[in-house]
Amino acid sequence: MNKTTRRQFLAISASAVAAPLIIPRSVLGSPDAPGANEIVTIGLIGLGGRCTGIYPSDVKAAKGAKVVAVSDILQPRIDRFMNRYKDFTPEQGFTDFRKMIETAKPDAVFCETTTHQRAWVVAHSLAMERHTYIEKPIVLTIDEGRRLVNLARKYNRVTQCGSQQRSLPLCQWACEQVQNGRIGKIKEILAPNFVGPNQWDDNAHKTAEPYVDGLTDESWDAWLNQSKFRPFHRALFHQWSNWQDYDAGGLCFGVSGWGTHSYDQICMAIGMNDTGPTEILLEEPSTIQDSGKFQTRRPTDEETGAAYYGMAKVKGPRAKMTMWTKDGIAIKLHLDGDWGPGLGCIVVGEKGKIEINRHKISSNPKEIAAEGMSEHKNTRSETVYHVENFIECIKTGKRANADIEIGQRATSFCELVNIVRATAPVGKKIGWDPVNEKFIGNDKGNEMLSRPRRKGWELPEIPS
Repeated sequence: MNKTTRRQFLAISASAVAAPLIIPRSVLGSPDAPGANEIVTIGLIGLGGRCTGIYPSDVKAAKGAKVVAVSDILQPRIDRFMNRYKDFTPEQGFTDFRKMIETAKPDAVFCETTTHQRAWVVAHSLAMERHTYIEKPIVLTIDEGRRLVNLARKYNRVTQCGSQQRSLPLCQWACEQVQNGRIGKIKEILAPNFVGPNQWDDNAHKTAEPYVDGLTDESWDAWLNQSKFRPFHRALFHQWSNWQDYDAGGLCFGVSGWGTHSYDQICMAIGMNDTGPTEILLEEPSTIQDSGKFQTRRPTDEETGAAYYGMAKVKGPRAKMTMWTKDGIAIKLHLDGDWGPGLGCIVVGEKGKIEINRHKISSNPKEIAAEGMSEHKNTRSETVYHVENFIECIKTGKRANADIEIGQRATSFCELVNIVRATAPVGKKIGWDPVNEKFIGNDKGNEMLSRPRRKGWELPEIPS
């Protein structure tokens, strides 16, 4: 296996970003892309639960793609992945993804890391001129996301963010019905009031626990990435998505865990793909609440009947709010976890409504949903559609269904929820400038658009 010390780790970064890259011949089938009949080679970065879940059923199964190398900062995780799938030789495993890119020269990479590591990994992958599939949420802050968009445009790389509903036939068809006026002029949109992340208590975790899973001082430092250096704790390492410094609420029914999908479905339905809301109203104080799931509730025949009705409750900061688009459409983030589409939204028009929820839609009038479910039903895994769209766009040079600008807007929506809950006055509208990505009249909110990064983990500069 290829192992790298921290000093080498940082040295590779500097040389990889500064040095010109020799692009593999396979990338040049058309401008910067393989030919239509060529295989797109892939390197996987981050071999945790998400990657283990999508590799065999979606990435490996996708037409026109082949994984040629894998990377993780933890050697035992690489070993487990290889032993499980038997698709790789030891020389195809790397503890530094940049060494993987330099050695294996994949056309594209999949970034399946933790959220707080993601911007740094994606930025370096783009700077090394690799097409990049980015798990959602794509970043930890709005400023990070804009930096990644600019890098992707600078290096003209194809990007695909992990909002799979963008590639699902049923969701695409349902959004077309909304945009074509099937339910008339849009009046409002209903979506869940998701649970936000909790705060890690440093005072309660001053003493480090013993490392697990092959961690060392160097790999723990790499795992922490941009975030504050903290002593190792299993709850932090294994449950990182619970905590604000590492995610925006990656729980089930969480702001970034499910909200990235739900809120992106709103953007998809009304064509808000490169912009955002213009006004936001916090309707109640943000308090620690459960998600409002109740085991006993049964959906009505006007609902999609999402499977999450039977899931356990989760707790975190939560507050209802309403956002408005520049066209005056009200987006009400009001729904509890026992009602409505956890992975979608309800679009209400003057002539009816459509509830879009990934693999199922419902409507009033009912014939709209009946038509969609019979003629446009999804027949494959949601992610394999998405991976194949990414592969096809690498070959054609077109932008993918969930291009990085779209991912930035969906992730920003989630960040706006958390920031407004933390900084905005209750009952008073505040402005949001979606062009410059700044609050109007909320200086505290603007301070949360970025975060200081720990020395050694800064994002690469964008060449002029």
